[in-house]
Formats: sequence, C-alpha cells, structure tokens
Amino acid sequence: MSAYVMAEPYKLSAGALALLVHIIFFSMLYASFSWQMQPPQGMVVDIWDSLPENNDEQASAQPPAEKPAQLTPPRVETAPAAPAKADIELRDNKKKLAVERQKLEKIKAKQLAEKQAEQAERRMEEMERQTQAKAQAQRKAQEASALAAGRVVDEHIGKIAAKIRRYIVLPPGVSPNIKTEFNVTLLPSGEVLNAVLVKPSGNEAYDNAVERAILKAQPLPLPPAEKNLFSRFRDLRLKFSPAESGQ
Repeated sequence: MSAYVMAEPYKLSAGALALLVHIIFFSMLYASFSWQMQPPQGMVVDIWDSLPENNDEQASAQPPAEKPAQLTPPRVETAPAAPAKADIELRDNKKKLAVERQKLEKIKAKQLAEKQAEQAERRMEEMERQTQAKAQAQRKAQEASALAAGRVVDEHIGKIAAKIRRYIVLPPGVSPNIKTEFNVTLLPSGEVLNAVLVKPSGNEAYDNAVERAILKAQPLPLPPAEKNLFSRFRDLRLKFSPAESGQ
C-alpha cells in the first residue's frame, strides 16, 4: 500500500513535464511559420539633385560639441633640487663682480672728488692772483696819483713862496743866513685868512717884512679846484730867508 502511494506523484510530474515540452515546441513552430509568411519590407532610397558641397561645411555648421571640462591635477610641491656646481660658481662670480664694481665706483668717486678739489684749488689760486694783481694795480695807480699830486703841491707851494718873496722888502743890515717860519691859513680862493709867526728869525724887522709880503701877495696861486688838493693848502708852513730873496 505504501509503495503505490509513492509511485503516483512521480508519474504526475513526468506527465506535466512532457506536456510543457510539447507546448513550447508547438509555440516555436507557430512563430517560425508566422515569420516566413510576412512579406519583406521595402528599401527607401533618397535621390539628391546635387552632391553636397563639402562635408566640412556641414560639420562646421553643426554646433561644436562641448568639450568635457578638464580636470586640473592637484599641484604637488616638490622639494627644490640642490644647485649644481656650475650654478654655485656662477653665483660666486656674480658676487665677486658686484664687489669689484663697487670698488671701481668708489675709486672713480674718489678720483672725481680729488679732481673737483684740485679744480676748486686752482680757481681759488687764480682768484687770489687776480685779486693781488688788482690790488697791486690799484696801489700803483694810487702811488702814481699821489706822486702826481705831490708834484702839483710842490709846484704850487713853490709858486706861493716865490710870489711872497717878490713882496719882501729887506731892512738894511739883515744877515742873509737868518730864517723865519710862518703858518699861513688860506681860503679856497687863495685869500690869506691868517699868517702866524711860528719861528722868529731873530730880526724883528725881517719878520715884519715877511708878514707884510704874505698879505700883499694874496690871492696866492692854488691848483685848480678839480684837482681836489685844497686840503693840502689850507694850512701851509712857509720858510723864508734873506739869501733866497736875491736882493
């Protein structure tokens, strides 16, 4: 009884599997037959009046495709490489060249300063020489002017004394060796403002005769006003002697 019961389910599963296989087979046959019975589809052909001018123009007419954004790779900091020996030598040479250039500039600046100082010293010497020459010329001019003025003064003093002597009347018995001196104050016009006996001769008659002659001889001859020499004639000290009168 138990053997029969176990055999029944087995037979049922085999029958169901056989039925499923037949169904799939008939379905495949039907599908194959239906595909063979369908008419073939027609081919569609486009006829162009003329060939396209340039495929490149069509391509350029189309909007350019957007380029994908490029991703920037992250920057990686790398350690600086050690300088090569040639770089070190070049750097050292540049430093030496800079030092030499500075030395040369200092030498040039020193030479320029020395040259400028020398030129300034020469200019000072030239200015001093010109100043000395000018002062010497002025001294010479003054000396010449003083000498000329002295000659004029001496000349006119001689003229004054000579004019006074012409008016001296010698008293009888006067020794020719006696001398008398008078201080004579003059005006710019040559008029005698005052005549003072400062050194008597010892012979009063002779002294009086000289005083009278001084007053009679005025106006005394003076140099022209443009000579500006009146200051030399304002106060005169005049000496007289009978021997100079020629009488």
